[in-house]
Amino acid sequence: MRIMLLLCWGLVPFFLGAYHYGPGQAQLKLDDVDRRIKAAQTAEEQGNWNQAVALYNEALPMVPSDNVKEAQKLRLERDKAMMFNGQLPDAYLDLQALLDELQAEEKPDQELLKQTRSAMANAEYYVTWTLRLEGVGKEGWEPIIESSRQNYRLLAENAAKADNKSELKEQQENLEAVIRLANLDLTDLQGIPIPKQCKCKGCCNGVCNGKKKGKGKKKGKGQKRAKDHRGASASPPPDKSGS
Repeated sequence: MRIMLLLCWGLVPFFLGAYHYGPGQAQLKLDDVDRRIKAAQTAEEQGNWNQAVALYNEALPMVPSDNVKEAQKLRLERDKAMMFNGQLPDAYLDLQALLDELQAEEKPDQELLKQTRSAMANAEYYVTWTLRLEGVGKEGWEPIIESSRQNYRLLAENAAKADNKSELKEQQENLEAVIRLANLDLTDLQGIPIPKQCKCKGCCNGVCNGKKKGKGKKKGKGQKRAKDHRGASASPPPDKSGS
């Protein structure tokens, strides 16, 4: 019995080594991915979008090849951070590829598909605005804004089916903003500052709620601006899903 115990004890380093160089390596990679994701989320909260994008880019190659869903989620978060970091064209192209990839799956993650479609529609809105200001003809930007309209329409329809009234209202407002952009004359568009996405947590319909609330019960100018925010220059809100 003592000999068996000694033999088992002697094999412990072997099993530890086998785990370390086998399944343990995969777990170490996942731990590294998780650390980078958390660091990227912290960078986003601090408004350091460049660092967030860099961390997501570091994490992506570390995701095991068989963990497709995790890689897709990371790509979505990276692409959204890229939009805030002035990398709209690259984010738009990857979101387009990611959405096509998800739609081609037999049983895609429906929440991930919804979030990707929302981010894609938002990117299409800003790409259209940019192209129009650059003087690109209608044949160049119209298919993009039409795709944005279709994506927001589908999101609104799905929200209605789910009886999610707040999301339905939001997507309807997004849809209205897209239609306004498509119908604006170029001269009018050139006189409007390109809208910026809110970079605060808890934003709704493009209105930043990150500022401190004013004292008193009176309805101040800030509240009136929030109500009237969706004018000609109002844009769809950024995707607000968490990382």
